[in-house]
Parts: sequence; C-alpha cells; structure tokens
Amino acid sequence: MTAVRKTALVVCPGRGSYNKPELGYLGRFHRDKAVFLEQVDGLRKSLGQPAVTDLDSRVRYSHADFSRGDNASLLIFACSYADFLSIDTDRYEVVAVTGNSMGWYTALACGGALAPRHAIDVVNSMGNLTHKHLIGAQTLFSLVDEDWRPIPGRRAELMTIMDEINGQDPDTLFISIELGGVLVLAGSDQAVDALIARGPKGPGALPMKLQNHAAFHSPFMRQTSQEAKASLPPDWLQNPAIPMIDGRGKIWRPYATDAGSLWDYTFGTQVVETYDFTTAMRVAMREFAPDCVITLGPGDALGGAVAQCLIALDGYGFDSKAGFIELQKDAPVVLSMGRAAQREMTVKKDNSP
Repeated sequence: MTAVRKTALVVCPGRGSYNKPELGYLGRFHRDKAVFLEQVDGLRKSLGQPAVTDLDSRVRYSHADFSRGDNASLLIFACSYADFLSIDTDRYEVVAVTGNSMGWYTALACGGALAPRHAIDVVNSMGNLTHKHLIGAQTLFSLVDEDWRPIPGRRAELMTIMDEINGQDPDTLFISIELGGVLVLAGSDQAVDALIARGPKGPGALPMKLQNHAAFHSPFMRQTSQEAKASLPPDWLQNPAIPMIDGRGKIWRPYATDAGSLWDYTFGTQVVETYDFTTAMRVAMREFAPDCVITLGPGDALGGAVAQCLIALDGYGFDSKAGFIELQKDAPVVLSMGRAAQREMTVKKDNSP
C-alpha cells in the first residue's frame, strides 16, 4: 500500500544563512550533486572567482570573505537548491515555494521558472552587482519579545523615529524586509546608524547592523536593478511548474504566468521595493494549507521567522516560542533541512551523509 504523501511549502533562505557552523555543508550533504556543482563552479572559474566548493571546503570560516555578496549569494544558492533536490518526493508533495530576499531567486529555480543553468548565472550576477554597488546598510529590529509575542507599540515607535530621520534627510530610511517578528530596515549608513542609536533596544543583541549588506529592497538599489535588466535576458524566465509566492504575496501559477511580468518583478520591483516575507508566508499557508513547511539550508536562519509568521496566523496550535518548541517535539510543522534530526525526516534515505 502506497503511503500518503504530506503536502509541503518549501521556503528558501536568503543572505546571512551560511555562517561558521555551515562550513563544509556541500561536502557533508551533497557529494552526489557533482553535475550541478560542476555547473556552479564552472561559471565561477570562467569569471576568475573562487569556486563555490573551494569556499565550502576551506579550513577556516572568515566572515569578511563569506558574507560578501559576490561569494555568499551563489554559495547559499548552491546549498539551498541542492537541498531542494534532496527532498524525498515519495514522502512529500511540494505544493508551493517561496523565499526570503535572495531566496526569491532560489524559489524561481525550485519552482521551475528558471532553468538551473540560468539560475546559477542570475544569482552570481546579482551577487556581483550588489557587491559592486555596496551602497547603504541594513539593520534588524525585533517587533516581538523573547517568547515571540508582539511588543506593544514597538512598530509605531520605530515608524515615528524613521519619519523624524527622513524629515531631516528625506528618503534615507526604508522598510527593507518584513520578516515575521523582525523588521529589516535599509538606508544610508548615517541614517541607519542614527536609527540604531535612537531606536528601541532588545531583545538580545538587536538592533544589529548587518556586515556587507547594502540597502537591499529599497530605492538605493536602482542602479543594481538597471544593470541587472540590461544584462539578464527576459527569455530566461518561463512558466513555473510549481506555484511560487513572491515578496508581495502574489502567486505565480503554472500555465498562468506572464514571463515578462515575472522578469520585471524579479529584476525591478523586488530589488527596489520592500520584500514582505510575512505576507508571502500568510498567503502560502492560507492558499495552499500545507501539512508542513520545509525550510532549505544552509543553516536554520529562517526557522524563527517562519514560526513567528505562523503564530500571527493564529491557527497552528501555538501562540509563542515556548508553544512552538513544544509542538515541534512530537508533531513538527516546520522541518529545517539545516537541523540534523529534521533533515533526516525530509531527505531521500540514500542522500544521507
């Protein structure tokens, strides 16, 4: 008797997901993806850039090297897409894909809207462009407390301070990413520093200024967008095979996607406007009602944000971090491929390291 497959939403991580604990990720989990990794490394070598597998196999992790856009982007994509290829499709039916920030490009590949060879080129090109035009900065502020419950008045307080800073120096601060219980803000270095100095503190180490991160998803990225459109062919985008939810919550469906509009959104809108991952998650969960959420590696950077999005939906059996942790013990709804035990639940058995 054939087992009933669980339906799954796949979520692709963005920048900042490959850190010291992830060093060697490709070597540990994806030695069987030789053809794909040769494509990835082949492009890098042709451009005189370090091969992704060489970066992954380094003895020591250097944040200065690994957080650079021209290195981090394709390394993260390679790990994430290889993870997607490892999902046991006998146990899971992927009903939709989404991603956070750079993870949108990975979602395009997972959804089938970009052929792997084109996705490799897109991700590397965007990583190179953002590094070339490293303008502005990003910072993180928490909207929730340590138990992931909303902090009353926190968003309003931040918006007031942002308005005051923009009033003194117009168009220097923007909402970059709505990320569950975290708000990512982008702007000029001076404006971001002023916001960190004046903004609310905690919990934990927040607010935090991100190293080697430009003012992504804001008008500061117009030149990056323009150069991307000039160099990346529109005909690379095609109808997806799996529904994709973008950073506005729009669903791009098989046989109902205008490839030109998808290209314009990918290299235009989402580069220079807010990426609303929270809305993407809300639409995905309500529209497709998956049995579980699978977050691709490397790492588990998105696990908390996904859980916080589910808390806000108020229908998944938990309303706090403590409740989420308790649910995950016996009936996990979020499976992170960056966590050993949960990875074992998602991958094909012959794919285990």
